[in-house]
Amino acid sequence: MSVFSTFPRIAQRLTPLAATVLRVAVGGVFLRHGLAKLHMGVGGVAGFLGGLGFPVPQAWAVVLIVAETFGAACVILGLLTRFWAACFAVEMVVAITRAILPTGRGFELEGLLLAGALALVALGDGWIALGQLHSKKSKD
Repeated sequence: MSVFSTFPRIAQRLTPLAATVLRVAVGGVFLRHGLAKLHMGVGGVAGFLGGLGFPVPQAWAVVLIVAETFGAACVILGLLTRFWAACFAVEMVVAITRAILPTGRGFELEGLLLAGALALVALGDGWIALGQLHSKKSKD
């Protein structure tokens, strides 16, 4: 048996670890941005969103702050990972199309966060996740 024939089996066994690492990294970046928005306050975030032409910017500011703080904390802990990752993916598509592309800026970070969020939608929690504890209790 060669290393090359063993590698796919090892890689498959490590997929939950990869999902965990990705979950913590993506959640950490969103949490950092959420805490910055929390510091700005609803008014500050709403002002930014209003400048981009969003309707009811105060409501969207609250949605962003909740998603990027509470949702990111949930992702880091492995709770409702797929749901929050889907929310993050939608947020990144909106950010790229409404805030980034019109300015001509690069969207490397947002693109990477979009890819990470979509991967988490597919992969789920990974190892060491509160969501797994909850699902194990409900099976008992």
